[in-house]
Order: sequence, then C-alpha cells, then structure tokens
Amino acid sequence: MAGVEQQSRSLADVHSSVDISQLSFWRRMFAFAGPAYLVSVGYMDPGNWATDLEGGARFGYRLLWVLVMSNAMAILLQTLSARLGIVHGRDLAQACRETYPRSLSFALWVLSEIAIAACDLAEVLGAAIALNLLFHIPLLIGVILTAADTLLLLWFQSFGIRTIEAFILSLIMVMAVCFCIEVLWAHPAAGELFNGLVPRLNGSSLYLAVTILGATVMPHNMYLHSALVQTRMIGRTDPAKRMACRFNLIDSVVALNGAMFVNCAILVLAAAVFFKRGIIVTEIQQAHVLLVPLLGTSMAGVLFAVALLCSGQSSTLTGTMAGQVVMEGFVNIRVRPWLRRLITRTMAVVPAALTIYFAGDKATLGLLLLSQAILSMQLPFAIVPLIHFTSDRARMGSFANAAWVRWLAWITAAVVIGLNTWLAYDSIEGWLDGAGAWRGLVGLVAISVSAALVFLLLWVTFEPLISSRKRGRAALEFPATEGAAAAIAPVYQRILVPLDHTRLDLLAVSHAAAMAKLYGAKLYLLHVEEGVTSQIYGGDASTAEVEAGQAYLDRIARSLQDQGIAVETTIMHSTSPGKEIVRFAREMQPDLLIMGAHGHGGLKDLIFGTTISPVRHNLNIPMLIVRPGKG
Repeated sequence: MAGVEQQSRSLADVHSSVDISQLSFWRRMFAFAGPAYLVSVGYMDPGNWATDLEGGARFGYRLLWVLVMSNAMAILLQTLSARLGIVHGRDLAQACRETYPRSLSFALWVLSEIAIAACDLAEVLGAAIALNLLFHIPLLIGVILTAADTLLLLWFQSFGIRTIEAFILSLIMVMAVCFCIEVLWAHPAAGELFNGLVPRLNGSSLYLAVTILGATVMPHNMYLHSALVQTRMIGRTDPAKRMACRFNLIDSVVALNGAMFVNCAILVLAAAVFFKRGIIVTEIQQAHVLLVPLLGTSMAGVLFAVALLCSGQSSTLTGTMAGQVVMEGFVNIRVRPWLRRLITRTMAVVPAALTIYFAGDKATLGLLLLSQAILSMQLPFAIVPLIHFTSDRARMGSFANAAWVRWLAWITAAVVIGLNTWLAYDSIEGWLDGAGAWRGLVGLVAISVSAALVFLLLWVTFEPLISSRKRGRAALEFPATEGAAAAIAPVYQRILVPLDHTRLDLLAVSHAAAMAKLYGAKLYLLHVEEGVTSQIYGGDASTAEVEAGQAYLDRIARSLQDQGIAVETTIMHSTSPGKEIVRFAREMQPDLLIMGAHGHGGLKDLIFGTTISPVRHNLNIPMLIVRPGKG
C-alpha cells in the first residue's frame, strides 16, 4: 500500500530508507540542494548577457554595483519564496489564487505569462545566436530550430530530477570556466573594478541599470522556487520546517552567488576589453567577433559561443516549469507538458522571427534588452504578494517575517518600483518626442497602460487592508466525499478504481462500493499525480497538492471502511496517467476496472489528454465506464 509513509522519501535519499534527520550535516545539505540551482539558471540566461555586455561596454565597471545589489535582492526574495513553499505548503501562484479576488488573480496570471514569454524570448535569441556563431546557421533559421528543444525537455524529464540537476550544474560549470579563462586573458584593472562597487546612477545609465535588475531578479523564479522546495519531504513540525528553511537558505546563497560570479565576469570582460578601447557593443555577435583579435586567441570566440549555448539551453527548463506552475496555480488549468512548452516557445519564437525578418540580425540586442525591461516591470507584481504572504502570521505562524526582514523586503520593493517608475517616465517622454503626428495616440496608449498598471499595483499592495475576510478560491479544490456508496453493480472481488479528483470520482466509487457491499469485494483506489513537480521529481514529489490528494483518498477510504468495505489506496506520479494505470493493473490483476468519463473529445483530448482509450486498449479485463446523467 502506497501510503503517506511511502511518499515521504527525501530526494537525496531516493535509493535509501534512512531518515534525513539522522544524516550528517553535509549529507543533509546535499539532500536539500537542487531547487536553487534549477532557479539560478534563470539568472544567467542570454538576457543577462545582453545587459551585462552593453553595461560593461558603455559604462565600464560603473554598473558592477547594480549586479551586486540585484544579487542581494535575489537572495532575499528567493529565500522568502522558498519559505512560503516550505511553511505554508503553497507556491506563490496558489497563494495568490486562494487569497485574491478572481479578477485580480487573473490579471496577475496574465502578467506572469508575459514575464515568462519575455524570458523565453531571451533564451530563443541566445540559443539562435550561439548556433550562428558555432555552426554559421542563419539567425532566422536558428530561431525556428529552437522550437525543437520541446522534445529535448521532455526527453530529459524521463531520466528523473537528479539527471536534470546534474545536467544543469554541468552547464553552469562550463559557463563559469569559460568566463573565468576569458577574464584572466582580459587582465581587468583591480582598482577600477572595486571602484565599480560604489553606487552611482544617472539618466544615461538608468535604462541599463533597470534591465540588469530585470535580468537578475526574475519574477517567474519566485513562483518556481516556492514550488520546487516542496519536493523535499521535511515533516510537519516546526523544527523540521526550520531545518528545511536553513538548508534552503544555504542552497540559495551558494547557487545565486555562483550566478552573480558569471554575470560579473561578463560585465568585467566587456569593461576590460571593449570600454577600455571605446567600443560600444550593439549585438552579442559583435562581442564574439571582437574578442578574438582583442584577446589575441581564436579560443576566446569559441569559449564565448559555447558558454552562450549552455546559457540558452540551461534556461529553457526554468521557463517551462515556471509556466506550468503559474498556469496550474493561478487558473487551475493543467495541460500536457509538450503543449505547455509549445505555447511558451511560440510566444517567444514569433516576435523574434518577425523582428529578425523585418529589422535584421542587428536588432537582436535591442530585443534582448527590451525583454529584460519587461521582466523588470513585472517584478513588483510578484514581490508585493510574496512580502504580504510571508509576513502574514496567520499563514506562516512563527515563521512570519521578522521586523528587520519586512523592512529589507519593502525597501527592495521600493527600489524596484522607484527604478521602474523612473524608467517608465523617461521612456514615455522619449516615445512622445519621436512620435510626430502620432503623438496623441502614443500618449493615450502609454498613459492608459501605465494607469492600469499603477491601479493594479495599488490593488495588490493594499488588498490585505481592503478586507479582512478571506477572498478568492482555494488553490486546491477537492469535491466532498460523503455518500461514496449508492449504486448497484455486477459481482467482482478485486475492483480497481482510478480517481482524478473530479466529481466523477464519487460516481465511480459508488458503483464499486455497491459491488463490494453486496459481494465482499476489495476496492483499490488509485490516483496518478500529473503536476509539474510530480512530472519532474516522480515519487519524491511532496507538494501541498500531493498531500491534499492523499488526504482526499484517505477520506474516501475511511468512508468506505466505516461501511465495512476493504480498501487500499495508492498514489503514483507520471506524465502519462494511462500508462501508470495499465502498469498498476497488470501488477495487481483486478477482475474489474471502473473509470469515470468526462465526455470531451477531439481538440480537448489533444489539449488535456485522454486516459480511457490507452487503458481499454492495453488491458484484457472488464471495464465499467461511468458517466453522469443529463439531469
């Protein structure tokens, strides 16, 4: 029987039954390591390259302090994100959905999807540029080819989380080594480098400062991190949660400081090589070409291109997983992984391909910078809810933010909002000056969008003060479990009942329960988890949804056991529920399988998947498919 105990293994001890609380400090830290490294790749994507290269080429070392400040903000915010997932058992998207009104939650979801598309745009362009530099593939063709990494992602998921983590960590190490070598070749001036840590900002460097901030502190990573940390089974006691928070803090500090090292290396390289010679970098390809003669070795260009390719590919997984988390958390829509990936990638490929086709290859850097500015503009809408939730004592208990943490968090939010307001004002002023005859229309659109965003931000900020009553809908909705035995069925002794957490469950269980009560049959209740963490982490997944699903099965089981019916429950994890049901049925050999049918077909089957067809085609046992009546 797959009960709660069998679902509580720590990811690091997947092949061991040793309780993680009895491990040594270093083994325990290794067991908790992983989520922050998957998140950190988003801090080293090609969008960071664009901002760091132009920042170093235009202003030398003067924006180095922005990277350090951004990294400090990232550590604080990712730590709060991890704490929300560990203590409250919700990711940030689920917390928003269960707290805010439907309209506000929907608006935040739309903004999150825009941020994810902007991030994926940077990955598309970075991978296409790397392919062009390494193999001379035309940029437009390279952009189209990046759509194929949908298959690469699904292939890697089949190997399990440790393989994915090892792959990502390998790519990070390749990037770090490449830039470490190039920085040593560039011989940066140590005195100027330390001088760059002194904060300074003016109108000419504001745009790049904000884009660096947007490239470093990414909104979708907060949603993702709060989901990933739930994959470790840490227990429900305060000491267990406190231990998990401590080790996840170490994980975040190590991983994000590693990301900062890569970003600083890129900016320092650009400052030492290009700024010193008065060269302004307007595209990543230009940096690749100029590095060879300026550093005096052809390997400089090769290392640069290899690191860029690693950057684009390592970031792909982050965007896809974040997309699944926000879609499932905000609007409770779960589609097939390949379709979610295709949607995300299409939203990035189309604008990239059109820009290159109409504006040429030289427009790629501007597009990369724009994508990072969009990310920065979305930041307040993730930061403010995160601060509210982690400061709420009713939600977090003794883990609620201390006063000094709240101050730091709100100062971080104020800095982000202040920089974005400054950027928005300067940008609108520039658009109006260059609009000519379209000045009125441009002004109307710009002011309308700005007003809508300001209103939305004020709503998010003051929502906890507007009403003290709980609003919104539960992020995890399960139907009632009363009356699970109400129908008549033929004679069977071992009955398998796959459940999918819909109201059809009670219909299927009622048929099975009637048989069991009449003929003494034993019921086997099975549910296959398809959430993003279950797809990646398999049986090691331990999220709020998995735990609520187990509790849901247990309630049904108790209801049936109270009626004298023998019941066994099992939870499995897979991207293909049909295959898991077939495999489980072949192991237990039931004499009947009962399933509920939703009644959709055609396009809905393509989007949401179908389970009944692969099951009935692969099992040679009687099946009872039940559907609700029209009444």
